[in-house]
Amino acid sequence: MATVLIVEDNPLIIEALSSYLQLENYKTIEFQKAEGVLDTVKRGVADLAILDIMLPDGNGYALAKQIRQISDIPLMFLTAKDSESDRILGFEVGADDYVCKPFSTKEVVLRVQALLKRSNSVPQTESAIRFWSFKENTMKINTEKHQLFLNGKEVYLTGAEWKILLYLAEYANQVISREKILSECLNYFFEGSERTVDTHIANLRSKLGDNDWIVTIRGFGYRFSGKNTTLSL
Repeated sequence: MATVLIVEDNPLIIEALSSYLQLENYKTIEFQKAEGVLDTVKRGVADLAILDIMLPDGNGYALAKQIRQISDIPLMFLTAKDSESDRILGFEVGADDYVCKPFSTKEVVLRVQALLKRSNSVPQTESAIRFWSFKENTMKINTEKHQLFLNGKEVYLTGAEWKILLYLAEYANQVISREKILSECLNYFFEGSERTVDTHIANLRSKLGDNDWIVTIRGFGYRFSGKNTTLSL
C-alpha cells in the first residue's frame, strides 16, 4: 500500500484528497504547512508527494528543490498558479506532474497511480546494468538500483528524467518524437504539452553536462547519441 504525502494549507482540499485516496487503498500523511515535511521525507515513509505552492510558512517550489536533494519520490504540484511560466518552473525544480486548481479529485488519483506506476517500472533487459560511451564520456545505467553514473560520478534524476533517459537509451540513435515521450514516459493522458517534454529534456541535459548525449532533431524530436558498449566490457 503506497503512502501519499499531501502538503496543502486548505483543510477542505486535504479532506477531499485524503478521503478519495484512502478509498483507493492509499495511505496519506497530511501537512498544512512546509514545517515537518522534509523530516517525513527523510524517514522514507512517503512514496509520492502532492505539494501546494503557496504555503503559509514557505514556498512550494523551494520545498520541492529541498525534497529533490534528499529523495527521488514522484512530486506533483497541485496549485492555483496556472500560467505556463509557473508550470515550467515547477518542472524545472523537479516536479513530475503539475495540476491546476480547480481540479477533479478522480483525475488527481489517476495521475497519482500513473506516477507511481512510472516510478516503479523499468524496461525489461537481459542485464540490469548498461554501459554507454559518447566521445570521451562514459555512462553507466543500473535499472535495478535506479542509479546513473556519468564518468564515474553518480547523477541524481527525477522520476520523469529517469524514465525519459531509459526510453531514449533503449532506442539509441533513433529519433523519438515529443508526442511519443509524452505518452510513453510521462503518462499524460489528460492534457500534456510538448513544452513539458522540452523542459524535462533541458533539465536532463543539464545533469548530463550539456555534452550532446541527447540531440534535438528540429521538427521531429530527440535522439540519444550514446553507443552501447555493454557487450565489449
